Amino acid sequence: MTGARARAVADAVLYEGYLLYPYRASSGKNQSRWQFGVLGPPGAADSGLGEDATISAQCLVEGGPEPTVTLTVRFLQLQHRGVQDSLGNPVAELIADAESWISWDEAVECEQVVGPLPLHGALVPLDIPGGSDIETIEGAGRLVRTREPVVAELELTADREGDLTRLTIAVRNTGAAATDKHDAIARSCIGAHVIAEVHGGAFVSLLEPPDDAALAAANCRQHRCFPVLAGPPGDSDVLLISPIILYDHPEIAEQSEGALFDSTEIDEILTLRVMTMTDEEKAQARATDPLAAQLIDRCDAMTPESMQRLHGVLRDPHLGEEQPRLVPEIPDGVDWWDPFADNAVAPDTDAVLVAGVRVAKGSHVRLHPSRRADAQDLFFDGKLARVTAVHEDVDGQAHVAVVIDDDPAADLHEWYGRYLYFAPDEVEPVSSPQK
Repeated sequence: MTGARARAVADAVLYEGYLLYPYRASSGKNQSRWQFGVLGPPGAADSGLGEDATISAQCLVEGGPEPTVTLTVRFLQLQHRGVQDSLGNPVAELIADAESWISWDEAVECEQVVGPLPLHGALVPLDIPGGSDIETIEGAGRLVRTREPVVAELELTADREGDLTRLTIAVRNTGAAATDKHDAIARSCIGAHVIAEVHGGAFVSLLEPPDDAALAAANCRQHRCFPVLAGPPGDSDVLLISPIILYDHPEIAEQSEGALFDSTEIDEILTLRVMTMTDEEKAQARATDPLAAQLIDRCDAMTPESMQRLHGVLRDPHLGEEQPRLVPEIPDGVDWWDPFADNAVAPDTDAVLVAGVRVAKGSHVRLHPSRRADAQDLFFDGKLARVTAVHEDVDGQAHVAVVIDDDPAADLHEWYGRYLYFAPDEVEPVSSPQK
């Protein structure tokens, strides 16, 4: 379970920026790679043809007398797809049976597992061979896929830091110097990252280290990546060394049904954008890359229920009708940004006690503004209002959302959610709207 969780996040890292909306090769932003963790051949960065050859991270291990570590190095190898007619001549596009293909740089996932290794020095070559494959398109031509070899290495060193062991994990491209930018990216490690698993010990969080490890954590140095605990909360034996800064225990939102190649994506917005693409634009995206074709097909097949899940957390609207609950207390130690804190509250069914009376959605109150948050509040003094929700802010303060009973636009305000907000001590419960 821990490994699957870490890999799900690692896959998002691997394909971050792989292909950007509108997912077509003709789009300017898809003319070059926008991915993180690109390790170019030596000298590529200095010549302006590519990126730095190395990522390296330092992390801390505590635990048993002889812990070991297993390191999984993952990256993408560029694969050029050329299109040729039936005579072997390069063409701009192949069309057959309502499908089309264009020239494009795809990618092949590369993964090498090293270990278990004792916490000593190790230097391991990572040689990914090149190659060429031909796929025949019946009655149209063929696709020729070519890959350049990628030569890299993994280095592990260890030293003591008090009672802890500090590991330095580096991945570097050691191929020949690049001749131009196309050669540089063709022989780069793209989206490079490392999943580290310790046996007989535990990793120490560098984001929230215990007091006795704070100095050692501060002394750790990172280059183009950062290590975070990758298992569920409470688990400390898996580390993700990522070129994208993450928090400890990251996870993919359960509502997300697939990658959109942007890990900071707002799935709903991008999915809706895909749905608004014309048939011609979708065909161009499908012709660009097989992963883009899968993305388009997934969005086209999305059900209303799936879209609802992307839109937000749905709760039973009838929950608590007979006895609405009070706004729950968030346990000590749970931060406001923790999903648990967000899911613990339900504005449509939560309530607050005002003079011993439960006030919740549907309650009627008389307003007595006293905090003067807005000069307009003075006009609402003594007005009758209907409660539409009870909210709690990140500081734990309750807020009662209302619409004014005699406001001609009350229905409109409620329709699009433009409420007035008052503190519980600014409202007086009344038994009916006429009181």
